Formats: sequence, structure tokens, C-alpha cells
Amino acid sequence: MIFLTRRARFNAAHKLWVEEWSAEKNKEIFDKCANENFHGHNYTLYITVKGEPDPVTGMLINAKQLSKIIKDEVTDKLDHKNLNLDVDFIPKGMQTTCENLSILIWKIIEPKLQQCKLHSVKLEETENIYTEYYG
Repeated sequence: MIFLTRRARFNAAHKLWVEEWSAEKNKEIFDKCANENFHGHNYTLYITVKGEPDPVTGMLINAKQLSKIIKDEVTDKLDHKNLNLDVDFIPKGMQTTCENLSILIWKIIEPKLQQCKLHSVKLEETENIYTEYYG
């Protein structure tokens, strides 16, 4: 079995906030992420697929095809958007955490792959914080 990873980048704003909590509690739990006017991140997304290379092409998946799926289905919909307000595949009220975004991205990418399987979604929110989701 071989693994292939494609990297993509997008920029987006969000806010973490629980309506039932006071402003003080939101700031205590979410710190800077509870900024009432939102804040942004420069995200880096890694999509890793796995399987066996095609015996004729030698490829697990055509990298251009994988790139197009990621662009059309994920990054074009997230880039320069407010994750709390502008993205139709993020349910209203869902916390726009790196964890939740990774799970949503998996659910979008996984059914689009035919000749290989999705292995992981890695999403870097900052240089010090990232998630890895394996379905």
C-alpha cells in the first residue's frame, strides 16, 4: 500500500462562541477565538489517500484530479470566507473548530474518490495547532 498527500491552503475567518454562555465564559474558554468581530487563520490542508498504484500509469490517483477535487469541493468554498456565516456545508451553530472542519472535509472528499481511499485529513490552523482525522 502506498500513500499520497496533496497540500492546499486557504484563508478564513471564524469565531468560537456559545450563545448560552456569558461573554466572560466564552473568553475564558475560547480566548482570542471568541473575538466578537471574528479573527482569521491561514490554514494548510493535507489530504492523504492510500491504495495501490495503477499498473499502467503507476499512479494511485492523478495528482491533478485530486487537486481539482480539493479545490472545487473544499478550498474554493472556504477561502476568504467567514466560516460562521458564509459556508453552506457548515451547519448553523456548529463550532468552527479545526476538529469539526477536519471531519466535514473528510465527509466531502471521501465519496469523491473512486480509485483510492481517503486515509487522512490534516488541517493546520496555526504553526502550532493542527488536527488529523482518519474517519
